[in-house]
Amino acid sequence: MAFGQQAGPPASTKQVQELMTLLQDAGHTDFRDARGPMGFTQRQAAGKFTRDEAAAFIEQLQEAALAGTTPVPATPGPRLTAQQQAIRRMPAYELAEELSRRGWIVIEP
Repeated sequence: MAFGQQAGPPASTKQVQELMTLLQDAGHTDFRDARGPMGFTQRQAAGKFTRDEAAAFIEQLQEAALAGTTPVPATPGPRLTAQQQAIRRMPAYELAEELSRRGWIVIEP
């Protein structure tokens, strides 16, 4: 998939209009205005959504409207390098052995 390309079928015009209406009801003027608060990507801020993305944002906004709250985007965790991912998968005893080998003091809880 090319950079910035959608990963699914595009949202219908009806979905995009419903999403815009819900965003305006939440106090945003357009998709770009809602980019930060909603966690939109650059592509989404331009009004381009997949069906699944639009459905998820519509559901999020409808639930927030029913609860009387402000929708909060799910924030992804920090991106990990391959090395960091490998360390996280490594058993604790192996990490402790390596740290001990490097001169660290390892204490078991």
